[in-house]
Amino acid sequence: MITQCPILPGNQYTYKFQIIDQEGTLWWHAHSSWLRATVYGALIIRPKKGQSYPFPKPYKEVPIVLGEWWDANVIDVENEALATGAAPNNSDAYTINGLPGDLYNCSQSQTYTLNVKQGNVYLLRIINAALNNQHFFKIANHNMTVVAVDASYTNPYVTDVVVIAPGQTVDVLLWADQPVGSYYMAATPYASAAGVQIDNTTTRGIIVYDGAASTATPQMPALPASNDTPTAHKFYTNITGLVGAPHWVPVPTKVDKRMFVTVGLALEACPENTTCQFSISGTAINNTKFSASMNNASFELPTTLSVLQAFFFNVPGIYTTDFPSRPPLKFDYTNSNLSFDTSLLFAPKSTKVTRLQYNTTVELVFQDTSLIGVENHPMHIHGFNFHVLAQGFGNYDPSKHQKLFNLVNPQIRNTIAVPVGGWAVIRFTANNPGAWITHCHLDVHLPVGLATAFVVENGPTPSTTLPPPPADLPQC
Repeated sequence: MITQCPILPGNQYTYKFQIIDQEGTLWWHAHSSWLRATVYGALIIRPKKGQSYPFPKPYKEVPIVLGEWWDANVIDVENEALATGAAPNNSDAYTINGLPGDLYNCSQSQTYTLNVKQGNVYLLRIINAALNNQHFFKIANHNMTVVAVDASYTNPYVTDVVVIAPGQTVDVLLWADQPVGSYYMAATPYASAAGVQIDNTTTRGIIVYDGAASTATPQMPALPASNDTPTAHKFYTNITGLVGAPHWVPVPTKVDKRMFVTVGLALEACPENTTCQFSISGTAINNTKFSASMNNASFELPTTLSVLQAFFFNVPGIYTTDFPSRPPLKFDYTNSNLSFDTSLLFAPKSTKVTRLQYNTTVELVFQDTSLIGVENHPMHIHGFNFHVLAQGFGNYDPSKHQKLFNLVNPQIRNTIAVPVGGWAVIRFTANNPGAWITHCHLDVHLPVGLATAFVVENGPTPSTTLPPPPADLPQC
């Protein structure tokens, strides 16, 4: 309901688009309800013919797609939570390339296997397609070299663990340099929120060297604890962009619009004549429903027309352009004593967006709040890449934290995992006209309002002007 009305049941629609100034690993997925639990896939953009990667040529490229599996209909899981006001049920398993692996009783024989030849290098294109979980990913006895994130090249970064949030991609080089044998690759959740029930299980696949004995027991990597924030933060902050790589864009130095946006959980009042109760960590609040907000505005999707169509045809009443650039109330955002302060918890529902002139450079601070609980929120902006200038814990203080900005070689992403109880500063240029949702990529938070959108006006040329909608665009 942002760029289009959904494809209706039983119908089909073909997307046509040009890939310009992008290469690397991306992915496509459904964006209606929780359908992306199963409707997703890798989208791999290789260098143009005659051009090469800015790293050693791999012997083979392998997508590694991390997902979730429910012993239930995910739409029922979501609808039940929305109706009762409670947080939804967790998944029952995690998957690697669609297979849960042999640690689950139901999938002893369903384990992804990657065969490798000793001495060769492999490019693993890791994608986190899970609905609600960030993941630690490790391979027993092997280091990995990060060479790209979110389809943007990085300086080579050697690590024994990859941390990846829903929506993100990480490309790593894996050298098959260990003794011939079998080694588990494994993914387990990084769950930053205290007191929240999670599916604390592990999915694993097997890397098998050519010539390994079929009876050999694979070695298992030592995995971080699910709340190992120091390991996650080290990974997320040690990555830098590869200056001069294909499609590298320097950091814009002139900022036209500055925004400070709180992201976090909230409550809404139970509708009349219904019964609901939100409960977390033993704290129950009657007649309330689980919600979320940005700057105390809880986003509500339109129901009759998409934001993009309303923008293009100047249709009033679908959205407003008064999303606040600052929170309406300044408070101690990460003070856990305020977690259940009911004067702060209720965020009104609205469809507020930010309208930007073409080529506006935006600097945006995402600030996590402690309301209900602090959590690492993977924030994703459609339509743009952005530079990650800095990130840290506590309340953002410009007088102190602007000195930490990396304006030389910051990582370029489209999804930033805002540190739990912390902040992240990004900068981007609004050079893509249209309507672009900005949201938390934990799908438990998106339908309850942790979103907003940018509406970007046309530029001065035909190539920077929105074309009219296709004749076969799905109708509401």
